[in-house]
Amino acid sequence: MFNRESVIRFLLRRPSALQSRIARWTVLVLAGIGAGFLVWSAVIHLMLWSDGYKDISVIGPLFLVQAIACIVLAVAIVAFRWLALIAAGAVAGVATAVGLLLTASVGLFGYVESLTVPYAVLSLAVEFTAAFVLLVAACVLALAESARAAGRPAPVPSRT
Repeated sequence: MFNRESVIRFLLRRPSALQSRIARWTVLVLAGIGAGFLVWSAVIHLMLWSDGYKDISVIGPLFLVQAIACIVLAVAIVAFRWLALIAAGAVAGVATAVGLLLTASVGLFGYVESLTVPYAVLSLAVEFTAAFVLLVAACVLALAESARAAGRPAPVPSRT
């Protein structure tokens, strides 16, 4: 039923494999918007890191790692548009937001944050929006009928 090749092929699925032009464009637009929100989240974390969070043990380096990882992930999403990358972007958005919520509620690595600090609410909005938009894109890409499944030859690979 499922073999390694089919799973890998599914995870590397791109919008160009979809039969519907509307589904292809929907995934492309949503992936681009979601990638933009990931970059926005990264910029917020870089600003906060340079404004003093770099001096907080464990949390400071995590801010820098989050920023770099989200920028790299956003570029990869736009460049490759693979289902696995789009889903990873959604997970990154949720993970970052949950990290802030945990830090504000119970603390994380011995540090307790408040949601009243600058950029906290904006950061949550940006991260949950990125996650939602990328999740929708991943669902469309995963569930839309592929050209091969419809019995038609796959379209010529393109940059879409």
